[in-house]
Amino acid sequence: MQNIFQGRSLLAEKDFTKDELMYLIDFAIHLKELKKKGVPHRYLEGKNIALLFEKASTRTRAAFTVAATDLGAHPEYLGKDDIQIGNKESVEDTAKVLGRMFDGIEYRGFKQGNAEVLAEHSGVPVWNGLTDEWHPTQMIADYMTLKENFGKLEGLTLVYTGDGRNNVANSLLVTGAILGVNVTIVTPESLFPDETVVNMAEGFAETSGAVIKITDNVKDGVRNADALYADVWVSMGEEDKFEERVKLLQPYQVNTEMLAATENDKTILLHCLPAFHDTKTDYGKMVESKFGISEMEITDEAFRSSQARQFDQAENRMHSIKAIMAATLGQLFIPRV
Repeated sequence: MQNIFQGRSLLAEKDFTKDELMYLIDFAIHLKELKKKGVPHRYLEGKNIALLFEKASTRTRAAFTVAATDLGAHPEYLGKDDIQIGNKESVEDTAKVLGRMFDGIEYRGFKQGNAEVLAEHSGVPVWNGLTDEWHPTQMIADYMTLKENFGKLEGLTLVYTGDGRNNVANSLLVTGAILGVNVTIVTPESLFPDETVVNMAEGFAETSGAVIKITDNVKDGVRNADALYADVWVSMGEEDKFEERVKLLQPYQVNTEMLAATENDKTILLHCLPAFHDTKTDYGKMVESKFGISEMEITDEAFRSSQARQFDQAENRMHSIKAIMAATLGQLFIPRV
C-alpha cells in the first residue's frame, strides 16, 4: 500500500512541498468534517504515541492527546520531570529507547537539533510540536484557518506583527512562501527575522509567486492585509527581555486602529495563543503592575471582535495534528499529491 507520507517526520515546513502541505491542510479540513459528523476515523488503532514536553503547553498537549485518541492510538505524556533527555541521558539514547516502545514521537522543546536527533535515531515519525526555530504543526492549523475563511490560499496577504525573530514568524514566513501566500513581517528593525530565514523564504517565493516583505512601517506593512497575526512579545526563555520588548513593541500592538489601517473590511485576526489582552491572569497583573499596561500584543477589543478567529485556529490545531499523524503513521493510501 503506497503512501508518500508514510514514516516521514514533520520537523520543519521547508522539508515539504507546496502540494504536500496543501494535502495536509485539505486532509485536516476533511477530518474536521468527519469529527463534526461523528464518523469514526481510527487510522492509528493500536498505536502508541509518546508526547515529549520540555516546554509547557495547553493547545499542543490537548491537540495531540485528543487527536491520537480519536485516531485510536494511546498517547503517553512525558513532561520535563518525567524524562532524562539531555540531562542524564543523551537525546540519541532516548530516541533509541522510545523508538522501540512507541510508534510515533511528538517533541516540544527548545533545540531544533533535538527534534532532528530524535527523528534520526528513533526509527519512527517525529512531529515537531514547537522548537525555538520552527512551529510546523501550528502552521498547518494557521493556513487551514485561512483557507476556511477565504476558500483559497494563493494570493492572500498575511501580516505578522510583533517579534519578527521568533519561531512563529519564521514558520509563517517560510510556509507562506511555499504556499504562495504573501507574508509581511512588521517589526522594529532590531527584531527583523534572521537573514537566513528571509533568504530561504525568498527562494520558495520565486517558485510560488508569493511576495515577501519585512518592514518596520506599521501603516505601510498592514495595508490590504487579509489576516493580521499577533503573537506574544516575549517567548519562553526570554523573560529577561520583558521591559525592553514592552517599550519596543507598543507601536506594533494589534488594535482597532491597526485594523482600520488595513483598509480591508474582510481582514481577520489570528493569534496562536495564549494572548495577553487583559489582566485576568497572574501574568497580565504582573505586566500591569510593573509596566502600567493592561494589554500587550493585542487589545481586548480586537481580541473579542467579530473579525477574530483565534479560537477556530486553536481548534484547528487538533484537526491538523490528526491529519499529520494519520498521514505519516496510518498506512493510508496516498500515492502522490
